[in-house]
Amino acid sequence: MESTILYVIPGVGILGLIVMAVQFAWVSKQEAGEENMVELATHIAEGAMAFLKAEWKVLTYFAIVAAALLAWSGTLVETSSPVIAVSFLIGAVFSATAGYFGMNIATKANVRTTQAARTSLKEALKVAFTGGTVMGLGVAGLAVFGLGSLFIVFYQLYVVSVGGSVNGVAMEKAIEVLAGFSLGAESIALFARVGGGIYTKAADVGADLVGKVEAGIPEDDARNPATIADNVGDNVGDVAGMGADLFGSYVATMLATMVLGREIVAADQFGGLSPIILPMVIAGIGIIFSIVGFMLVRISDDKGNVQKALNIGNWTSIILVTIACYFLVTWMLPAEMTLRGRDFSNTDVFLAILVGSIVGALMSVVTEYYTAMGKRPVTSIVEQSDTGAATNIIGGLSVGMESTLVPTIILASGIYFSHYFAGLYGVAIAAAGMMATTAMQLAIDAFGPIADNAGGIAEMSGLPKEVRERTDILDAVGNTTAATGKGFAIASAALTALALFAAFVGLAGIDSIDIYKADVLAGLFVGGMIPFIFSSLAIAAVGRAAMAMVQEVRRQFKEIPGIMEREATPEYDKCVAISTEASIREMMLPGAIALVTPVVVGFAFGPEVLGGLLAGVTVSGVMMGMFQNNAGGAWDNAKKSFEAGVEVNGKMEYKGSESHKASVTGDTVGDPFKDTSGPSMNILIKLMSIVALIIAPHIAVKSASHSTSVDITPPPAVERVIERENV
Repeated sequence: MESTILYVIPGVGILGLIVMAVQFAWVSKQEAGEENMVELATHIAEGAMAFLKAEWKVLTYFAIVAAALLAWSGTLVETSSPVIAVSFLIGAVFSATAGYFGMNIATKANVRTTQAARTSLKEALKVAFTGGTVMGLGVAGLAVFGLGSLFIVFYQLYVVSVGGSVNGVAMEKAIEVLAGFSLGAESIALFARVGGGIYTKAADVGADLVGKVEAGIPEDDARNPATIADNVGDNVGDVAGMGADLFGSYVATMLATMVLGREIVAADQFGGLSPIILPMVIAGIGIIFSIVGFMLVRISDDKGNVQKALNIGNWTSIILVTIACYFLVTWMLPAEMTLRGRDFSNTDVFLAILVGSIVGALMSVVTEYYTAMGKRPVTSIVEQSDTGAATNIIGGLSVGMESTLVPTIILASGIYFSHYFAGLYGVAIAAAGMMATTAMQLAIDAFGPIADNAGGIAEMSGLPKEVRERTDILDAVGNTTAATGKGFAIASAALTALALFAAFVGLAGIDSIDIYKADVLAGLFVGGMIPFIFSSLAIAAVGRAAMAMVQEVRRQFKEIPGIMEREATPEYDKCVAISTEASIREMMLPGAIALVTPVVVGFAFGPEVLGGLLAGVTVSGVMMGMFQNNAGGAWDNAKKSFEAGVEVNGKMEYKGSESHKASVTGDTVGDPFKDTSGPSMNILIKLMSIVALIIAPHIAVKSASHSTSVDITPPPAVERVIERENV
């Protein structure tokens, strides 16, 4: 039974990748349109690939150095292994590959969505969303296949090395090595998200400030030298960066549950492994039911409700996964289990999963309310735009801050109730249940940037007005789904970080984090500061790169005669180069802070102070993530409200009005919030927790009750299994 289900897990991952390949082939076969449309799409694809190659070159050096350090550190304590370096490299490669899958399909689907929009909104949605499903299945399939395969390989390797029996040593070492896989994934995700976010927002801000505000030309007008860089940015930031981001989140969530699952005392039919492999099995069924949900996302005609279609597919996937989890948990887990002195049942575990699903759903609903066009928060920003950019910005900041209230209560309730039902394992498995439909969540998220690019190509190609109107409908919905996806991601990150934190406490040999101690309280304050300085560095990087972009666009308008009359072609490549060079250069310092800080604090001050640091980072990072994501999303859709036509104080306002110009300024401020620093918060808090987890055996406390190594005595349930059977 044990061996069978272990091999089913990577098999489901392969199934997801096969369906992904089929979807990719379908998108590739769709008509790409006229020659000038294909030429523009080619420029975008080449610019995106050039950025990825430059980023991969830098990250290759980082990965090699980090792997060497991990291999060396793996020889220093008994509970570590130099094999963790191999796992780290595999995680890094898989994370980069997940981002590449998304970028590759997005640069094919964009122009095909434009062409489909010439026919109908229905066909445009079909192409754009199918492109998104490729992204979703690529990320989920790689994660389940990678983690499942590595667990089989390393677990069986360590079982053989310690005598051929199921035991705690093999499980401990296998899971410790898998932490390297998660570290590799999250490290690449952080650099990809920050670098891609700097790229896309530098281009976007530069294009908006000079093109829209100063020159008064449309957002994606071919006369704007920054427009190609802007469209490239949609792919490298909102697609490739997002793909690597959610790949890392998906893996970290499963890892956190597995680490805590190893400590559970339970007699089951899977050789004591059921609490460990359960999160991977849940992820597998999530892929299957996400595919079912994909089939339900469709509209009948141009009057169809795109948001409703996406919601039907999403809710169906979530409900089916939750129902399946009841039968899965009842079958796999024993009736009674114990973790750190806490008894709970398999029914309690299911209730924790149910709590996680409810939290994820409510977070999406609340985030949609705060960022969707026509809702009270966005409407309030629209109204405040009537008196200028200053009041627009005040309104956006207020909405962003207000938007943390209800989600925080939801999240706190989720933590409380999931822990009430199944202790720390309940918190971790709640996050795993929430992340189960990652393939669907990412498909919904990724179709937005594809639609945005499609609108840009329509504008630059001079296609009929109705084509841009159809792509704008998809883009507006995409802005809302992107915001809800980020809210979903930060909620799962909070639960995952708590589970990783609990695992760290156990591995570090400490019983609690005592904030009455001055050094621990100091660590808490330093941790609370880190998301602020991280955000500052990311936003400042966007500002510096955007200044260079603005100067370049102004130079071209001034020095190249005939651009505004369409008699000369702008030098698009120079703007692409500015974004590429700035993003690669500026992503290093924020990434170094996330990776180095836990190591310095842990070795200099010990595990308890590091625990205080992690607590501060988690709470502060979650608040900052919610605030920035929602404020940015609300500002963006306030701007789009004007572009669609909106009533303000009894009069209709449209694109080009003074109120619209004020909303463009607000959207410009919100751009780095929602696409650079905000979405990086969920990676930041998980990455620092994973680094702490990996160094825990090296900094474990010395006392009468704790040694410098982790207790690797097999749980009683596993000892009973050893007595009666071999693997």
